[in-house]
Amino acid sequence: MSVYTHLLRPLLFRLDPEVAHSLTIEACRFAGRIPPVRFAFRRCLEVSDESLRTEIGRLPIKNPIRLAAGWDKSGHAARLLGHLGFGFAEIGSISADPSHGNPKPRLFRLPEDRAIIVYYGLPNEGAQAVARRLRDAGKCAVPLGVNIVKTNRGADAPDDSDEDTLEDYLRSVREVAPCADYLTLNLSCPNAKGGKDFFSESANIGRLLERLAAEKLRLPVFLKVIPRAEPAFLEALVEQAFPHVFVRGFIFNLPPGKPAWLQLKTPRSVWEKLPGAVSGVPVAESLTACIRALYPRMPRGRFEIVGVGGVFSAEDAYEKIRLGASAVQIYTAMVYEGPGVIRRINEGLQKLLLRDGFKNIREAVGTAH
Repeated sequence: MSVYTHLLRPLLFRLDPEVAHSLTIEACRFAGRIPPVRFAFRRCLEVSDESLRTEIGRLPIKNPIRLAAGWDKSGHAARLLGHLGFGFAEIGSISADPSHGNPKPRLFRLPEDRAIIVYYGLPNEGAQAVARRLRDAGKCAVPLGVNIVKTNRGADAPDDSDEDTLEDYLRSVREVAPCADYLTLNLSCPNAKGGKDFFSESANIGRLLERLAAEKLRLPVFLKVIPRAEPAFLEALVEQAFPHVFVRGFIFNLPPGKPAWLQLKTPRSVWEKLPGAVSGVPVAESLTACIRALYPRMPRGRFEIVGVGGVFSAEDAYEKIRLGASAVQIYTAMVYEGPGVIRRINEGLQKLLLRDGFKNIREAVGTAH
């Protein structure tokens, strides 16, 4: 049992989930300013091995584990993110204008299921403020991505026009692109009004990408889309992305709401009326099915998948990699296992690769097909 699970988690779990999250980010912000602390984290958490080195969006990474967007929403912990053992990291989601997000409470724990329910609604300080913070923080020790989303103006705000929606993304891209190693376009946030409905039509994804092409964007871009495994949807998605060389891959978002297939150990009376989307172990199988369906429909070498959903162990990560993910991201595992889970997953992946005769993680991608 780690220091986190034995000492820190019991203390944090006595607090409101959002308060605990905010305190954690503030502690990381402070720790990131102290070089010896950054060095100590790196020594404790980093795994360096040639078998784990790979690329994502043509960016070299030390290992295939990424910190998911949503953990550090406005880049406050940017100085520390490169020292926690991740191969790469992502902040956000960031919108063109600041947003308070949804009303509180908006984060809930389901410990029996190793899950959380997220209803944040994209609170962030806006692209301009975040870009300034990233410039002040300096170069991250690992590739740092910025997740960009349409501004959440609230459930009662009037609908934006198509032009306003597209321009919202472009404003953010112009602000943060000079400070990022890659970008992710969040086209499907399950907890905010606006963008996810607009981009449910694949043609609108193409419209946004055409606007970005006109900006002569040089950074790798990933598209974060609704988790659907229907062949027609996936084929249309690939078709819209293919002409744009800066689009390097895809990520599936959380399923919105509480899908009928959701099976939880926690009594229904506890979670049924809680707003938000479920993250963690209960959605792992559904999101893995999306990877399984998308990988055979992608031209080899053209796109990559970042796997999501309930990654708590090396076996969880390896399953998604063998089904077609070039890397995986974690968030909920950090809540329940702490940062030590990063090292445990990477060490476990080393053993799995050795067991199956792979010299490098790239060789394992898609082999389950």
